[in-house]
This record gives sequence, structure tokens and C-alpha cells, in this order.
Amino acid sequence: MPALNMGSPAVPAANPITGVYVLMDPFSGPKGSPFDAKVYPPSVNASTINAVKVADPTNFSTGGLSTGIGFGANHSINPVAPASISAAGFTDNYTPGVTFPDGVTLATDARHVAIGGGRSDLVNGTGANGNGTPPGTLVSVDNMYNAQPLLGFGNGGSRDAGAGPAFTGFAEKMVTATGTVANGADIEVGFANRSGVSMTIGQSAFGSSATASQAVA
Repeated sequence: MPALNMGSPAVPAANPITGVYVLMDPFSGPKGSPFDAKVYPPSVNASTINAVKVADPTNFSTGGLSTGIGFGANHSINPVAPASISAAGFTDNYTPGVTFPDGVTLATDARHVAIGGGRSDLVNGTGANGNGTPPGTLVSVDNMYNAQPLLGFGNGGSRDAGAGPAFTGFAEKMVTATGTVANGADIEVGFANRSGVSMTIGQSAFGSSATASQAVA
């Protein structure tokens, strides 16, 4: 709204990176995202039928933050992978929201991060031979959002990614160190260590992606 990192001691920057690593919702955490805070501009009469709200980028809130037990990148799993990953309740290469827990099968919609995929549409009934509702009566039909990952920022990782004004973010993935990995360095190519401490060979963690997530659609 955009998401505010409570661990940051400073006034939020336009695209904050400070504070501890926290998770956020892809639908409302990044600045300008679909459910980010919006207001009616002063020049608009809000009572008119066609009144349109605009983004309110300085309306900071923790409302865009998300929870996920064990999904944060703030800690590492001790050696030796993959047995240690399994013992912690995860699988190697697991990307929350994007893959099934097996770390391989790709999700086709957003049901892993939003109940019912997060969206449905109202359509006109088509009668007994269609959806069974009389014509002219509105019914709800699933129209799920595309698959979206849990996002994270803080400890050097940016909140906003991609092209604005509707920004995306950076996903996380379970990855394993093949050597010593300093805080902020890549655990595996393209996935940074945001745990706050140096990792050693065989330790695993949810690394923060360097690639922007896909836009919500």
C-alpha cells in the first residue's frame, strides 16, 4: 500500500531495501500493484458513476505484508541437503506460489497464494441449458489470476521490480550453497542470501530472486 518494512529505522525510500527481509503479497505489496492504496484525486467528483481512483504511492502501510510459516529468507537450513530441506518441511527448488511443493510442477493460476485464485467475474445468466440461471441474472464465474509467487524485500533486496507504474517484485526459491556465501551474495545463480548471516557449504535457504516477477493478470 505500498508495503512498509517495520524493521527499517528510516523513512521509506521510493523503493526501500532496508530492514529485515519480509514477505509481501504480490497483489498489494509493490508500489502501484493492483490492490495497492488508491484515492479519488481532488479534481474528481467521487459521487459520479464514472469516477476513477488513482494510485496513492505515499500511503505506506503494513497491509501489503504477508505471512508464511518458514517461508522467509531470514534463516538457513543446516547441512546436508536435500535431506535437511525435507526435514524442515520443504523441497529443493520450491518457489512458493509458482511451483507445487515438489519444486517442479508449475501452478497454472494464483490459487496457491489467494483463495479461489483471487478473482471471479459477474456474468449474465444463459438459461437452463447454460449455467442454469435465467437470462439477465448475474452469476459469479471463476476468473483466476495468473500464478504469482510470494514476494520479499529488505536486507538489501528491493521491494519494487519491473516496469511501473504497476510494479512487481522479487520471488524466493529454496536453494543450496555450494560454498561459503556472504550475506547479499548469490546462494545459487540469481538467488541472493538475505538471511543476514554468511552461509556455509550444504546450507539451504529461500534465496531472493534477481529477476522481476511477472505482472498480475
